[in-house]
Parts: sequence; C-alpha cells; structure tokens
Amino acid sequence: MSYLIFRLYGPMAAWGQAAIGGVRHSELRPTKSAIIGLVAAALGYKRDDSVNMQKLASSLMFAVKTINQGELLRDFHTTQVPSSNKKGPIKTRKDELTGKNHALNTILSIRDYRSDGLWIVALWLTKEPEISLETIQTAFLKPKFSLSLGRKSCPLALPVTPMIIKDKTLKEALDYKFSPLSMFSYFEDRVFKKNNLVTYAWEGERSLLLADGSQLEKVQTISRWDDPIDKLRWQFKKRAEHVLYLED
Repeated sequence: MSYLIFRLYGPMAAWGQAAIGGVRHSELRPTKSAIIGLVAAALGYKRDDSVNMQKLASSLMFAVKTINQGELLRDFHTTQVPSSNKKGPIKTRKDELTGKNHALNTILSIRDYRSDGLWIVALWLTKEPEISLETIQTAFLKPKFSLSLGRKSCPLALPVTPMIIKDKTLKEALDYKFSPLSMFSYFEDRVFKKNNLVTYAWEGERSLLLADGSQLEKVQTISRWDDPIDKLRWQFKKRAEHVLYLED
C-alpha cells in the first residue's frame, strides 16, 4: 500500500464538532472534513465546487496519529453582523456593514482551539480514485490557497512536508520519522511530546497491522459525523473510525 503522509502543527488549530448554539467546540484531532478541505485548498478548489470536493471525499481514505493533542484555548468571540438583506448579493465586508438601512447586531459565541498540537496524517486511495497521491503531494508543495488548521485564523507554523511511503503498513507510515537533522525533529522530541502516549485513528479495516503481520488489539470503534457530503451546506454523513492508544 502507498500512503501520502504529512504533518500538521500550528500555535492554534480548530477541528470542528457539531455546533450547538453559540458554542464552537474542537475535536482533539483533525476531522476528515478538515483534511478534505485542506487538500482542496492546496489544489485550488473553492468551497462551492461541489463536484471536485465530492471527488476528493470519495477518492481518499484518512488516518491520523496524535503526538500531542494540544492545550485547550477558549476564546470569547464577538462578531457584528447586519440584519438580513434579500435585495441582492453583497460584494465586500465593508458593504455589508455600511449599507443603508442595515441595523448592526452583535453575535456572541465561544470558540475552542487546540494550542501547540501536533498531528501526522496519512492519506491513501480508495478502489476507484479520481486523483493521485502524487498530485496532492505536488499541490501541498505549492498550494493554490493558504493552508490553515480548521479555521482561517489558524495558520500552519511548519511546512507540511508531504512524503509518499510505499510498500508499508499504515502504522509504519504514521510512525515514519522525518529527518533527524531537522528543526522539527528537535522540537518533536523536546517540546511537543509531553508523554509517551500517542493516539492512532483510522478508517477502513479495523485491524492495525505491524511490520511482521501481527495485529494490535484493544481497538475501539466509534462513529463520527465528519464525512463531507456538501461543504457549502455543511452536510456530513456518519463514518466508522477505529482508535488505538499506545505508548511510543
């Protein structure tokens, strides 16, 4: 099996959960929807490009290794929005706030972030893919749109460093060590890794194979509503995710 692996690190990340009222919680690790959006941004797909977005979602399988889930950072968020205007499209934020007969309203919300989290992501292709891992790798090296960690206010702090790993198991791909001479390797060992416990989460086959062909036990299977159907309408479907906690 071939895998495209890359790393995600930033001072803030937000992996959205189902929104309830004005509270926006964050998952402890990237959601599939967030990763599909990240790949789409690198390729230059816009949010309303439902055809290409759906092709991505149906072509890619996803796994993530959490080295450090980050600390919880909670922001009390205020936003000014005008009353609803159905007379026509609004081109800019300035037009939205300064238009005639637009009464401004204040929306209060709570937004959660993960601070200083570090994740390794692996992607692989379904049986009938409409894109190649090499295409995604090239896009990550020269992304068309700016990449972020769940929200635009959460930029990357390190390059994603995409690499294609061939003829390895999924666990071997997620455990791949980047260059020991890199600054990332230094920080991974001394800063990000606060304990020896790491989390593996993946979809597809429930077993997580080792290099010798043996299987790891004590795998937990959960349901997550993060498989995108329509990103523009925020519609998602349920998928099964397998989770394993190990000492590294």
